[in-house]
Amino acid sequence: MNQPKVKYSLSNWDLVTVNPNYKTWDWKDLFCFWGVNVQSVIGFSLIASLYTIYSLNTFVVFFGTVLGSFLVYLFCNLIGKPSQKFGLPFAVLLRSSLGFNGAKFFGLIRSLVGIFMFGIQTYFLSKLISYLIRILIFSIDKSLLENEILLTFLLGLNIIDWISFVIVIAFQTLMFSTGIQFNKKLINISAVTVYVGMIFFFFVVFLSDVKITSKAFFNILDLSNFLDKNNIAPLLTVAGTIFAYFSIIIISFGDFSRYVKDEKNLKKGNLSLIVNLVVFSFAAVFIVVGSDIFLSQKFEDINQIFTNPTDIIGKFDNLQITVVVLFFIIIASISTNLVANFIPSQYSLINFMPNNLTLKSSSYTISAIGFIVGIFWLTLLSQIGILSFIDTFASFFGPIVGVVIIDFYLIKNADLSNKDLYSTENKSIYYYSKGWHVKAVYSVSLGFIFSASTIWNMNMMFLQSYAWIIGLIISSVTYYLLAKK
Repeated sequence: MNQPKVKYSLSNWDLVTVNPNYKTWDWKDLFCFWGVNVQSVIGFSLIASLYTIYSLNTFVVFFGTVLGSFLVYLFCNLIGKPSQKFGLPFAVLLRSSLGFNGAKFFGLIRSLVGIFMFGIQTYFLSKLISYLIRILIFSIDKSLLENEILLTFLLGLNIIDWISFVIVIAFQTLMFSTGIQFNKKLINISAVTVYVGMIFFFFVVFLSDVKITSKAFFNILDLSNFLDKNNIAPLLTVAGTIFAYFSIIIISFGDFSRYVKDEKNLKKGNLSLIVNLVVFSFAAVFIVVGSDIFLSQKFEDINQIFTNPTDIIGKFDNLQITVVVLFFIIIASISTNLVANFIPSQYSLINFMPNNLTLKSSSYTISAIGFIVGIFWLTLLSQIGILSFIDTFASFFGPIVGVVIIDFYLIKNADLSNKDLYSTENKSIYYYSKGWHVKAVYSVSLGFIFSASTIWNMNMMFLQSYAWIIGLIISSVTYYLLAKK
């Protein structure tokens, strides 16, 4: 459907206030949303590593995890409330603080980070699909895998890898460009399905030797020395690590909270993050610890703890279990890619070119760029340390959130002019200096300098887990001092 000509040049059907009939998300939907964000391979490995590899008290890790997730809960309530109240995506809300031009270009940074991560995640997702294809070919005739055509590589990928990558990119584009109501169904189905998969994997490990796995799990529940003052620093480090993991979700949380029915459901749903993280943590730890016991008995040369689920199932040497677990990992990876990378990039891109892009055309743009990122990931991008530059761009996120929170709650007293958000006329209250709010831009830039310093300054790298919060504090204080009357 063609968009009608409107008076306000920044309008777009995907950016305007949500129709009240579409505000259907409740706390259960947000529970699934947070479940999807927790249920990633990276999340599994991170949490399992904190519990099993580092010499930390189990309860230090537990309470550090709870503290980190509670901070995420607080900030998501703050950044999610204005979008829920006015039905606006984050990129549009950003216009009230940075001006319409400021929102365009700083929002574009969010898109660039999201698109790059979408491409990288798609590459790794395609590897999982290629494993399943190889398993299928192996079960038919293993000699087929030795065919010359399968040993020919282009950009580090053979024909199976290329087929897998094209399938994944096409499937995601088709599914993700349908709309938020369909995406909500995907998120809910994925969260429930992956939890079912974890329960399945849990019992596979547990029943391998009930007595030994139970003993191993209870051995890590050690309260001794928990109250030692030396545990304060590790606890804060764990909290910072968990917060950093979820920080990319916070900035764009308004893209989802705009569909929540009311503030009560918003807060209750966000609180489920803590529940999700606790449940997922103990399931992940038990699977890793139990698997380590089982594998140590089976293989004498095992001298490390595996925390990546794909590494664990590879060692089990059971084709049926491998296929089933890969299936659940693929579902988890797809849904994480949707909520963390794809949807936020859609809205930010549309906001950059509201008169030219729609939900579908922005989806095709994301997929095209993501395709290029994915195919060059192995041979080029991973070799030049591109992730450090992505982290640098992401250093803007904390400062941006800080300015938006201060501006909305303390400067504008939690009120917005909806029509002025879509106007470029100089009489608009968000016109500022030709669409740039100089005080806000300065505050964000200053916060970015401090945040990015934890990545590039050797003397500040120990603060990298807190980069987001550091940038937020600097920008918040600076903006408040500049903007208050």
